[in-house]
Amino acid sequence: MEEKTDLSRRTFLGVSALGVLGLAGCGGGPAPAPQVDVQVPKALLDQAAALRGGSVGMLSQKLYSEAANKALDKSLQVFAQATGTTIHNDLVSGDAGDMVAKMDAEVKAGTNRDLAFMSDRRFVGQLHNLGALTDVTDVVQEMKALYGEPATEANNYCVFDGRWFAIPYHFIATAMYLRKDWYTEKGLPLKPYYSWEELRDNALAVSDPAKRRFGWGLTVNRSGDANGFIANVINTYGGAIADNTGTKVTFNSPETVEAVRFIGDIYTNPKYAPMLPPGIGSWTDSSNNENWLAQILGLTLNQFSVYADSKTKKNPVYGNTHPFNGATGPALDRPLAYGESNSFVVFKGAKNPDLAKLVAKFMVGGSALLGVAKEAPCLVNPSWDKVWDSDPYYTTGDPAFAALREQTRAPLPVKTKTGYAFPQAPSPGEQAATAAYVLTDMMQSVIQGTRPADAVATTHARIVQIFEQQGYKQ
Repeated sequence: MEEKTDLSRRTFLGVSALGVLGLAGCGGGPAPAPQVDVQVPKALLDQAAALRGGSVGMLSQKLYSEAANKALDKSLQVFAQATGTTIHNDLVSGDAGDMVAKMDAEVKAGTNRDLAFMSDRRFVGQLHNLGALTDVTDVVQEMKALYGEPATEANNYCVFDGRWFAIPYHFIATAMYLRKDWYTEKGLPLKPYYSWEELRDNALAVSDPAKRRFGWGLTVNRSGDANGFIANVINTYGGAIADNTGTKVTFNSPETVEAVRFIGDIYTNPKYAPMLPPGIGSWTDSSNNENWLAQILGLTLNQFSVYADSKTKKNPVYGNTHPFNGATGPALDRPLAYGESNSFVVFKGAKNPDLAKLVAKFMVGGSALLGVAKEAPCLVNPSWDKVWDSDPYYTTGDPAFAALREQTRAPLPVKTKTGYAFPQAPSPGEQAATAAYVLTDMMQSVIQGTRPADAVATTHARIVQIFEQQGYKQ
């Protein structure tokens, strides 16, 4: 499991039942003064009284914003101090390809931490299928009484056979971004969404390599962003990795082939070369962020990490950014934009499951979440409806908040003309196939000259193998 050495292991020791603490500096000099004074609600202090002296081990999916990681550390530190408990927190990268396998191995060996938070869309289904997770329905029901309903997507990715196996923590919206000043110069409209073909043609129109303006900022190299891009095009064209049950591979279809042909043409047709920035073929997950912040891209697809970074670092690109919900395709006349949540899971064999659940309940709302959200504006958002109303920041802190909240309420599922309904049932096979980068590998083969139909057929066979390894006979 990939760990980041700068913030990878933090231990917070409980020495006092009262008080609000500043965050100790990480690495070198002192950390900036925190924006939020974190407090532990009395109800949670009362519940923690019987757990005093206990400890938990926790894994945190590393957030793009270092300031947000520090704010998360602060919330854990305050909780530990106020409850007289100890929290050992490790940061992990969500794009470490063997993350699920290592977590499962730890559970089977009895060496696992107590809890973790991670993308529900990408990881919870796999871990549940492996039998690594504890039923947390009791916690979710308690939280519904306090906070209303969680984001609609969580009902798909966290629930199995009517039971909750993950606790929604904070919502992460999906979005695309374009340079509204470049579009305005060319007389192109600013809209809530576009078709993929429009985005491609507009990207070429606004490009000017002599001015270091490259209209297309989407890679197909191995990365989480590329996985999302390729899958989105395939889905909006009417294809999918699997059927709506998540058990049968349906990848090899005329719609998938057409989507792959469309994507491949962008990276192989000399016509589109002027809109591709140098090095796009080898980009990783941070590359589009870096190039967007360098103000040389006209379009990118990302979580709100890049938007948050431009705002908190006062980058001029923030004022020239038009966020929009995404793109449509031949099979869908609205974007697939329903986001995901980083959600807490409690592992089987947790040494202190009661304290683990209490930490999760503390982190999802109030000042614990607010401190993290303010350091990652629009990237870290409430997953729970009433938390949105808990502080004026969530309504007035950024113009994008209203649209973000609506995304948490998106009516689901979204149905394509070809019969798929998104989000589909949680599929360990689909999650494992995506984690194996079958989509990006397929596109690399197309760029190298493989016919789209052949590349799709080969990838279909590879996906079938992965599904069968997950126990789904085809």
